Amino acid sequence: MRNLAEASPGMSDPGGTVAAPLPGEVVALAVPRNLSGLIFHSGWREQIVLVVLSGAVFMVNILPLELQRRIVNDATEGVDWIRIAWLAVFYALLAIALGLLKLGMNIYRGRTSESAVRWLRAAILGDIGHFRDGVRRPLPPGVEVSLVLSEAEPIGSFVGVSISEPLLQGGLLLSVFGYLTYLNPLMALVAAAVFSPQIVFVPLMQNAINRRVGRRIATLRTLSIEIVDAPVDARQAERSYDREIGDVFALNMGIFKLKYSMNFAMNLFHHLGVAAVLGVGGYFVAHGETEIGTVVAFISGLAQVNGPWGDLVDWYRELRVTQTKYGLITQVLATLTPPAPNPV
Repeated sequence: MRNLAEASPGMSDPGGTVAAPLPGEVVALAVPRNLSGLIFHSGWREQIVLVVLSGAVFMVNILPLELQRRIVNDATEGVDWIRIAWLAVFYALLAIALGLLKLGMNIYRGRTSESAVRWLRAAILGDIGHFRDGVRRPLPPGVEVSLVLSEAEPIGSFVGVSISEPLLQGGLLLSVFGYLTYLNPLMALVAAAVFSPQIVFVPLMQNAINRRVGRRIATLRTLSIEIVDAPVDARQAERSYDREIGDVFALNMGIFKLKYSMNFAMNLFHHLGVAAVLGVGGYFVAHGETEIGTVVAFISGLAQVNGPWGDLVDWYRELRVTQTKYGLITQVLATLTPPAPNPV
């Protein structure tokens, strides 16, 4: 992880005190301009480790599906029970190994996220401290507290899953669908067709959520400023508080409705996919064109697809919300930069 003094030259002197910029000097902010810069500066080495762990998880995750198919087929074909028992033992060992891999990855994700939160808070404080010589446009105290304590937390927490989560869930989706296509291309095509409408409505609903998140943050900042500043008229201040608290309530309710409506639609399409596979698979089994183990593997595979797809949508939702929140932070910090001197 880079030292903050390296991230923003001149931010602090060897004694640990804040160094003021020279008159007319434009000081580079320690906080990167975009979210990808934050992910890189707060710990790119940790991201490489998470990428490796994610790849290992989704490559191992496909094996239980094949073991389930073989166990079911062997049981229906009257294969010796000793072979079935060994396959079941191997399945249990594989589940333990996969669980340990996920445990290690999740712990390391948590460590990466917390390190990013600490880095971002220090960088924000450093940027604010750059301009305490009176050159900067001062921030209201409520905004400074909000930036450092509440707004930095969810943004830094996203860093731990920013790269590894789409890699893991996307790898799971591709590997499972690839395996299902190998088993029966027509059934895989039916399942993919049922899932495809989500590609359209998920981004549209998420954009609506993002707009409400941005308005909620702006309203909360205004409320923080008004609470910290001593009100001149107590009654007028109370009316203003009530109005802004009501606005936040309405925005939160809008977010909840959109979020849970999206979850409802995603679950509905998952069950429609299961129904389609059962119908098509049942037809193939009845006509001797596929094995019952293949249908069982498809049902289990769709369950495994539903989880990663939902996690991928959650990641996309969190990415867009985090981009909105981070953009609001950088907008505030950009107002601290003193204007460049006019060229002679």
